[in-house]
Amino acid sequence: MGKSNFQGTKINPTRFHKSQIPFFAFLIPFSTLMLLPIAFIVNHAFKPQSELFAYPPRFFVRRPTLDNFLELARVTSASGVPFSRYVVNSLIVTVIGVFLAIFITAFSAYALSKLKFRGKKFLFELNTLALMFVPIAVQIPRYLIIAQSGLIDTYAAHILPIIVMPVAMFLIKQFIDQTPNELIESAKIDGASEMQIFLKIVFPVIAPAIATVGILAFQAIWNDLSTSVLYINDESKRTLAFYMNTLTSMQGNTVAGQGMAAAAGLIMFIPNLVLFITLQSKVMNTMAHSGIK
Repeated sequence: MGKSNFQGTKINPTRFHKSQIPFFAFLIPFSTLMLLPIAFIVNHAFKPQSELFAYPPRFFVRRPTLDNFLELARVTSASGVPFSRYVVNSLIVTVIGVFLAIFITAFSAYALSKLKFRGKKFLFELNTLALMFVPIAVQIPRYLIIAQSGLIDTYAAHILPIIVMPVAMFLIKQFIDQTPNELIESAKIDGASEMQIFLKIVFPVIAPAIATVGILAFQAIWNDLSTSVLYINDESKRTLAFYMNTLTSMQGNTVAGQGMAAAAGLIMFIPNLVLFITLQSKVMNTMAHSGIK
């Protein structure tokens, strides 16, 4: 009886099987819907002026052109600060910020999950409480701390407000909780240090979560505008996201400004897309296992 119920059904087939048709019928329309914003960003950046202001608006570009990118390059070349300076600033801030965000969240999660010390539960509850606060709610205290620490107009002002990520720490801790305590105790008996345990035993377990945290940190830092607005007065230390936003805002009332805004939006979006495509398998593993204890 049980055998007959499963006849004609194949679980996780390596090739297309007719049992997959209901899944494709459900997933393809939803995946197409989710791809529409990406398709719009790409098409919008290559639209000529006539199509940017066409009514009714057109989703797909009919006569693609590079004029928007050429105009953006022309305006950036006339800027007082070289365009390359903004790119270098963003790369420095993003690389250091992502590394520190992963380092801090991973080691904090390991300590809260596997180490024993006084106040451990309180610190975890404090991290959970921090999930309730949106960045705007702590903007004034952050500014006061940055200003009184003498970090105005420094790269540290870009990095420090963003690298502490309560969501990332909670996510990685859920992964570390899956590592059996007996395995860690056996490693300690064999003479392994806490760092060796973390790198050789815990790290392979949390690799998918670290990839996800890397993506979240990259998006938060690469697209950040607030740090350049609040903490930086020196134009040469501001980031590409700020410059692109300022440039398109200044030119936004002109016809050419709309095209530059579309081109700038695509330039800022591409690194996020490439990073996600590269690490998407890790992200899927994170989503599948983040709730497993």
